[in-house]
Amino acid sequence: MYLLILSLLVALALWIFERNYLRGKPPENHTTPTDPDAVRTFSCANGPGPEHEDVVRYVRQLSRLISPSIRKQRIQAARDVVDGITDGRKYTSRFIPIQAGGVPAEWVVAPGASSARRVLYIHGGGFILGSPKSHRTITSQFSEITGSAVLAIDYRLLPENKHMDSVEDCRSSYRWLLDNGPNGPEPIQQLFMGGDSAGGNLVLSLTAWIRDNDLRTANAVVAFSPLTDSTFSGSSIRRNEATDVMLAPVLKPLRKLPRFFQSWWVVFAHRMRPSNPIASPLLGDLGNLPPILIQASEAEMLLDDARRYVNKACASGSPVKLQTWPHMLHVWQIFYPELPQAGEAWAEVEKFLRSNSTS
Repeated sequence: MYLLILSLLVALALWIFERNYLRGKPPENHTTPTDPDAVRTFSCANGPGPEHEDVVRYVRQLSRLISPSIRKQRIQAARDVVDGITDGRKYTSRFIPIQAGGVPAEWVVAPGASSARRVLYIHGGGFILGSPKSHRTITSQFSEITGSAVLAIDYRLLPENKHMDSVEDCRSSYRWLLDNGPNGPEPIQQLFMGGDSAGGNLVLSLTAWIRDNDLRTANAVVAFSPLTDSTFSGSSIRRNEATDVMLAPVLKPLRKLPRFFQSWWVVFAHRMRPSNPIASPLLGDLGNLPPILIQASEAEMLLDDARRYVNKACASGSPVKLQTWPHMLHVWQIFYPELPQAGEAWAEVEKFLRSNSTS
């Protein structure tokens, strides 16, 4: 009887700890901004199109290769598949390996790009996959549309490292970027930042850290389908599981776990509590941020991560915008120029960055 009571007390203590410390207070609901320029939805009047179906088939083929490797702990095999996405593609940009403040990285420099105009790009991949190589389509586009040299960092990944290691790599490379270009030490004239998915999480966390440490801030930030809530409280995590062909195979096993175990999974995988604003930028202070553009698909599981972040940031007085597209895959911008909607999204990114550029 004593052991039973003790077990119940321990279980209760763990439940209280998870609910109040690991998961924390649920994010406050903020209304959608009334400014029509802050939230914009693009239409696909004739459906997503045959190009989208081709990309969906390609993503499903990749998933059949990647998911089993991750489940069997063959992480490097999965990483090799993801890095192979850019094999055979032709780019006009140059790719220059570099150590950015001790962080492996590569410069991506399009023809005519200025070394004094720079972009820090943080790739996605669920914190365990991806590299500068896998995201060259995105970084090349950033270099071309901004006339900037793009620093794509190869931050430390899970599970070999903890979440804070990737965060520290982002911070170190940011400090380095302020004083260094592709040709060595050089003053910076203009700075943008970008990231997708897990990289979107890192770039939004980095943006808040820059503000809190009174460092030179970016002229503007772009985040594609960012993870902003590591407590997974957004309703689209459940609602869009059937329509998200990219994230569902990865998140579905986690989704089957009770919320209690989801929180502990984040703790063990990331070595960080999910309600920490570093892991969940949505839960932090979103005031006094630079201009931020977030793009997301209305069919993806992280849609509410984007919506709630923008709603809270706008309510906090920050100039943050949300653009959404129906039907699209998670981070469909990487499928440029195959997807017309990717071209449409990049045109909006270019317009946004031009409006926030220095002369």
